[in-house]
Amino acid sequence: MDKQIKQMALAAVKRSGRMLKKAYTKFNRLDVSLKSNHEILTKADLMSQEIIIREIKKHFPGHGIIAEEQANRESGSGYVWYLDPLDGTTNFSMHNPLWSVSLALAKQDELIFGLVCAPMLEDIYTAEAGQGAFLNGRKINVSGIRQSKVLNLFCHGSKDADIKKAMAYCRRQKLNQLDCRQLGSAAIELGYVAAGRAESYVAPGIKVWDVAAGVLLVREAGGRVTDFKGRDWRLGGPNIAASNGQAHRQILRAVGVK
Repeated sequence: MDKQIKQMALAAVKRSGRMLKKAYTKFNRLDVSLKSNHEILTKADLMSQEIIIREIKKHFPGHGIIAEEQANRESGSGYVWYLDPLDGTTNFSMHNPLWSVSLALAKQDELIFGLVCAPMLEDIYTAEAGQGAFLNGRKINVSGIRQSKVLNLFCHGSKDADIKKAMAYCRRQKLNQLDCRQLGSAAIELGYVAAGRAESYVAPGIKVWDVAAGVLLVREAGGRVTDFKGRDWRLGGPNIAASNGQAHRQILRAVGVK
């Protein structure tokens, strides 16, 4: 892959992260806007998005961009960027450090590069198709845990049906497994699976920009990512199940697949 792509993406995301850290320290929840009953928006989301999109357009004007806070910008080049400029906005608004910037690049609908930056944790995850996954420059792999020590993570979309499905999944895993937790940032949760910090992540009703980078991280770290029927997850798929591979059959059963 073009070295310039990685350099541009990393520089843009780091710049965005520095801006977000400054905004985070003085953020007031009175400044929050509601996108829906379960989704919020801040000026920081929009500022972060502007920084990154400006750099993409400057260096790769022919590339498409699909971002959370803007209308889709398609392209005939075959390259499309997937951007969540502030993944974990609710955490950000309540001064919880578990938020991130997520950026991924696909070529002909196949993920080729992923980057997740968690500024307050000082964590930067990167993955390149066929080249492995890395955390702060060190190669990472999913865990080998498969039974009693499995830690499960989850989140959900904003629709009532997605929330109900996620709550039912969480209840089953809480009662029958070691634990099941919602950290509030899909990109960080997938990074945790890739780094072996947790064994699985499940989300009904997820958006592509939330998980595109994290999907590549998990796959390149040796894990498995599917839909709820066990088929390989594809860009745009609404339901996602990611794991270290060892725990995959159990999480699919818990989410409703027999």
